Amino acid sequence: MKTVLCMLPVKQRHREKLERAAGAECRFLYVGEDGATAENVAEANIILGMPEPELINASEKLELLQLNIAGADRYVKPGVLAAKTKLTNSTGAYSKSVAEHGAAVLFMLQKKLYLYRDAQKRHEWTDFGTVTSITDATVLVVGLGDIGCHFAGIVKALGAHVIGVKRRRSAKPDCVDELYTMEKLDELLPRADVVFSVLPGTPASTHLYTAERFELMKPSAIFINCGRGAAVESSVLFDALSGGKIASASIDVTEEEPLPPDSPLWSLDNLVLTPHVAGYYHLPYTFERIVDIAAENLGRFMRGEELINIVDFTTGYKK
Repeated sequence: MKTVLCMLPVKQRHREKLERAAGAECRFLYVGEDGATAENVAEANIILGMPEPELINASEKLELLQLNIAGADRYVKPGVLAAKTKLTNSTGAYSKSVAEHGAAVLFMLQKKLYLYRDAQKRHEWTDFGTVTSITDATVLVVGLGDIGCHFAGIVKALGAHVIGVKRRRSAKPDCVDELYTMEKLDELLPRADVVFSVLPGTPASTHLYTAERFELMKPSAIFINCGRGAAVESSVLFDALSGGKIASASIDVTEEEPLPPDSPLWSLDNLVLTPHVAGYYHLPYTFERIVDIAAENLGRFMRGEELINIVDFTTGYKK
């Protein structure tokens, strides 16, 4: 009998799906998102959710950790998981919500709706001038995983010319017109009207967007970050936006979260800032997909079959 520790905020129908997938050889313990203790983590053979890494403490009993997020950077560090523990994530669950968030803020920035909303609050009837269009715009998608591909498909369908950038060479997916690896980033930034970044949190992506790279962008460019906040320092982004290096930006993530109240980023008129809400469970579809992925892997694990969404320990994301 295996013990499954479930930290997902499941309803009865989700419990039934998970228990049906796991079979009779599993005993479930439901503790909620914040209910895990060192004792029940140590008891678990399978965990669904995100226990604090220090609670796991390389437990030799833990055979499978199924995360409810895509980024596993906290769990791939040495000493967190035992060598035999399998680590899987929820890649594919967030593509719709994060990509649609990116598309929404892109339109908001292109049409200056954020300025009109601010003017409305001030009771001002103000014309903010020219706007831009997605049709025939060049959109650079940096990070072409599930989210990046979904976003690329949206803007391509609306008439954009889409350039994808990823870590490794592969066949070009239909959602992009051109495909390159990260080595070409500096050559591509000057071409982009829009830069959509959805990079994982790795040493290679930390502070990737330097002051020099913002200098390469068009003064009319829009920068959107829905990946990891560490990809750009707050001070660098502030300088780029306040100094006219780029036209506007939207960030759903910041290097320090929550963003400190005294950060100068709050005061920028040409920045749309959201508090890491593009993903999570704000779109109900996302949670349903997470439960489906967890159920699929539970069944596969108990049958001794190959798992889906296995994490690459070098990147913290799906292999």
